[in-house]
Amino acid sequence: MGQISEAEQFLLNQIREGDQDAWSRFVERYRGRLLSFAQMKLPQRADAEDIVQDTFVGFITHLANCRGESSLETYLFTILRRKIINSYRSAHARYVCLVQDVYRMPAEEDSGSNVYEYLPADEATASFYARRDEQSDLVRQALAGALQSLVDGYKKTLNFRDLEIVELLFYCQLANQDVARIVGLNERNIAVIKHRCLKQVRELVARSVNADMPEDGLEDLLTQVWEAGRMSCPKRSTIGAFLLETLDSAWHDYVGFHLNTLGCNFCRANLDDLRKQTAEDESKRVQARIMESTVGFLHKPR
Repeated sequence: MGQISEAEQFLLNQIREGDQDAWSRFVERYRGRLLSFAQMKLPQRADAEDIVQDTFVGFITHLANCRGESSLETYLFTILRRKIINSYRSAHARYVCLVQDVYRMPAEEDSGSNVYEYLPADEATASFYARRDEQSDLVRQALAGALQSLVDGYKKTLNFRDLEIVELLFYCQLANQDVARIVGLNERNIAVIKHRCLKQVRELVARSVNADMPEDGLEDLLTQVWEAGRMSCPKRSTIGAFLLETLDSAWHDYVGFHLNTLGCNFCRANLDDLRKQTAEDESKRVQARIMESTVGFLHKPR
């Protein structure tokens, strides 16, 4: 879910110029998936609708903060997630999982932070950095690039087994033994894959910024960068193809894992929105057929 696309940038430029039609298209494009996500987290639909509305208000009133370092969808989800976290805090809730409901709780976030200061490309500094300086930003950017390269390599070679394993290890922060149980391998195999992955990431980062990755807190940082960039999330079009069952078997199995075993709520929200759109399109198609076959029987009043 990398940087903003040319089409998104064009739409964003139109919105910045005050184009109401562009803003309407923008809201229409993202409203459904954001609402589906919010409804997973909030008990009342009215609350979900309110928080989605607040998300769009927040986006438009802090438009200058959208610097194009991530896709517009990812940026909107970042705003929405923080608003949901704040709503739980205000209700004194003790627990909310915003990525994978089953596998892990999210790290505690600074309740005093301003949501609009955060973009997914650099959302939350690592615990082992004493301050955010130019070098730490470069390391995070290099790490994001290394992880994306790793994920893209798995997808290009259809090595979905290893991709699923590193998702469970770093996206969900599961222990080796839990990953082994889920994927049906022994812990030693998982440890080897984990070691190989970390070695590759360190080498890519070192070549990019000419600096070694610190050991302390590395896996936490990997999770933060992976979650913020949604490195392995399938494209919306791929989720649509999964829904229509037009993917080849390897991709279909992986997307099913990402949606149903990993339980990525971002992608599940997209799937739910696509299902609703498909149902609406089918309803319109049926209505059109009925109208076409019956309109000739209507009698005009004499």
